[in-house]
Amino acid sequence: MANYTETEHGRSGATVFFRWLGRLVVMAIILAVVSFVSPGFSIRGLWSFLLAAVVISVLDFLVEKLMKIDASPFGKGFKGFAIAAVIIYVAQYLVPNMSVSILGAIIAALLIGVLDAIFPSRVM
Repeated sequence: MANYTETEHGRSGATVFFRWLGRLVVMAIILAVVSFVSPGFSIRGLWSFLLAAVVISVLDFLVEKLMKIDASPFGKGFKGFAIAAVIIYVAQYLVPNMSVSILGAIIAALLIGVLDAIFPSRVM
C-alpha cells in the first residue's frame, strides 16, 4: 500500500510536477537549439527561453482544450503543423527578447516537430 496520495492517473502530485518540470526544461533546450539553427527565429536569454517554453505550452494546451485539436506540429497533419506555427508566432508577443518571422515560425514548427519525434516526451 502506498503511503502517498495518488492522482487519478496513479501518480503522486510530486511525480506529476517533476515530469512537467522536466518537459519544460526539455522544451527550453529544444527552443534554444531551434533558435540557434533557424533563420527568422530568435530568443535571447535563459529566462526568455523558459518563459517561451511556458507560453508555448499554455497556448498549446488552450488550443487543444478549446478547439479539440492536437496542435503538435505532426499531430494532425497540415492542420496541426499550421496551428503549431501560429502558436510559435503569437508567442513572440508574450515573451520578451523573442522575435519570430512568419517563415521562422514555419521552420521552427518543422524543427520542433522533428525534435519532438526524436525525444520521448511530448514537447508541444
